[in-house]
Amino acid sequence: MNQSRRTFLKSTLAMGTVTVAIGAGLLSPSRVMAAQWPKTAFIASSMEAALNSLEGMNKTETSSAIKVDAPDIAENGAVVSVGIETSMTGAESITVLVPNNATPLAARYMLGKNTDGFINLRVKMRKTSDVVAVVKSNGKLYSAKKSVKVTLGGCGG
Repeated sequence: MNQSRRTFLKSTLAMGTVTVAIGAGLLSPSRVMAAQWPKTAFIASSMEAALNSLEGMNKTETSSAIKVDAPDIAENGAVVSVGIETSMTGAESITVLVPNNATPLAARYMLGKNTDGFINLRVKMRKTSDVVAVVKSNGKLYSAKKSVKVTLGGCGG
């Protein structure tokens, strides 16, 4: 038996085993991840309610240690590229909010101990709004924002 046939048979057997485990409900990563999903924060209709649900507080301090990189004008609100960087030591999480969206919470990133405070993402914006970055560090919330003018709506507009 040649090596490529042996590799093919091994991978076929492994995939078959994984498929059976998923079908039997023994392997369900979506259930594990769903248990950690903060549903109430993502369906909140205000920025304050979303932060309260995530962090138990909603008061933030403006910080120059947070930089929000987003376009001044977004020609298509369906895909707005946003970069957020913080130089704060001990940053635990970065939360991205778009206050003028129906549900303001766009994303939340939990940072590990030795993780650089940098994220890059794309958000939907239904109309002109600020993009707000909230960084949790040492038990406090810090924020920075950037205004983005949307010329073509991305959330049904």
